[in-house]
Amino acid sequence: MRPGASRQDTAMRAVVVLSGGLDSACAAAMLRGKELYGITFSYGQKGSREVPAARRMAKKLGMAGHKVADIGFMKSLYGSSNALTGGGVGVPGTFDYSIVVPARNAVFLSIAAAWAFSIGAGLVAYGAHSGDRPYPDCRPSFARRFGAALNAAESDGVRDGLRRRIEVWSPYMDGITKEELLRRGARRLGDAVFGTWSCYRGGRLHCGRCESCANRRGAFEAAGIRDRTRYAA
Repeated sequence: MRPGASRQDTAMRAVVVLSGGLDSACAAAMLRGKELYGITFSYGQKGSREVPAARRMAKKLGMAGHKVADIGFMKSLYGSSNALTGGGVGVPGTFDYSIVVPARNAVFLSIAAAWAFSIGAGLVAYGAHSGDRPYPDCRPSFARRFGAALNAAESDGVRDGLRRRIEVWSPYMDGITKEELLRRGARRLGDAVFGTWSCYRGGRLHCGRCESCANRRGAFEAAGIRDRTRYAA
């Protein structure tokens, strides 16, 4: 579903999962004309600099509301084997399943949908793109099925007009690549794209070595945008 394609109401409310990273910021920027509400999750991630980056981006985008949901208890559920939250494994430089946080987007979208149902938002968005295929909960098939499940959870309210049916959307659902997502987002955000945080580690600068930093660098290069991100290496 292209954002807004099924409804022409430009004031339609949308809840966006806003991590503070490049992809979610650019996805939110694609929703220009919508009344945006951002939700950011603190789940015990090593890359905790995402949260202040998300706050800055919410302000830049003029969001009508922004919440930071503290779900740090999830870290104890993931244990020590997850590279993004646990201390028992290092952060890899290329894709490895250790960086797949179990059912992360399912958790995030459920909470975002609860807010959307409560405020009458018709759209829940997150920043998955076509380069995210290794992550099952980024794929369009997941987003469509999960959207159906969320609406089933509120089927009586939707039927009786007490809840607005929601649609789950990501750039991936339109076949958009990371570099194209960056191009589109940068047209609206300008230099603010460099204030996003992608690194899986929590240092003062982007480490420049982890898988996410590599993807960030590659996206700027492929998009033809000079990367002004400061990297430690």
